[in-house]
Amino acid sequence: MTGFARADGANGAASWTVEVKSVNGKSLDVRCRFPSGLDAVEAFARAEAMRVLKRGNVNIGLSLTRTARQSPLRLNRELLAQVIELAREIEGAGAERPRIDALLSVRGIIETVEEDGGGDAEGERAELEAALTRSVAEMLGKLAQARLDEGRHLAAVLSGHLGTIASLTEAAARTASLQPDALRAKLKAQLAQLLEAVPSLPEERLAQEAALLIAKADVREELDRLRAHIAQAHALLAEGGAVGRRLDFLCQEFNREANTLCSKSADVELTRIGLDLKATIEQFREQVQNIE
Repeated sequence: MTGFARADGANGAASWTVEVKSVNGKSLDVRCRFPSGLDAVEAFARAEAMRVLKRGNVNIGLSLTRTARQSPLRLNRELLAQVIELAREIEGAGAERPRIDALLSVRGIIETVEEDGGGDAEGERAELEAALTRSVAEMLGKLAQARLDEGRHLAAVLSGHLGTIASLTEAAARTASLQPDALRAKLKAQLAQLLEAVPSLPEERLAQEAALLIAKADVREELDRLRAHIAQAHALLAEGGAVGRRLDFLCQEFNREANTLCSKSADVELTRIGLDLKATIEQFREQVQNIE
């Protein structure tokens, strides 16, 4: 679910930078940092992020710079004529003739012409918002592509973990087939303790204890469920799309079966396999957190 995209743009007297990034998250959380006055663009960004993304913490940032427009200048000829006339009077009184740059520096000689934007201003605003919208949409598309590329890589990693889980499951099945011998020895030891009890236990109670011990040691159901979960996980990876939450749920099921397998184990080797299984499932779960 991680990704990053950034681009610069310009339109008329405005320039901007759009930056989008995402990190892991259980659900989709979109946060925007936009300048004031761009509510329509921000609303589009949120809606577009929800359309192309399904999971993760997403941050969309937009910085906008507006370049001050250079207004045209105008010469105030009437005022200039008055200043020149005053300069001549001063020169007639024996003063030095003023330079032209000194005349032009008199306030009001050079004026700035204020333009009335009117409908043009509204049109320029609409054009700017459209350009910003396109830029945001493009960056969200690049972010989604970056996440998709990461997902393809993670799919291969997850398939490898599933292969290891499958191998350990079959190893547990082979070891469990040898478990009756260990179980028989354990049962004999426990029966010997029960027979030595004072007062002695009735035969019915001994039969119940033996049956309970055998039932607790049977791990065939756990192994069958592990195989079913492995097949379902492979199917989800092949399906593609937003499967992260369903894979996350499967991880919980994997863990439940592995824990039960270890608790039922009457053999050191089967316990070791169960612990390896739990370690691999945890690695699988950690990678699933990166999947949308």
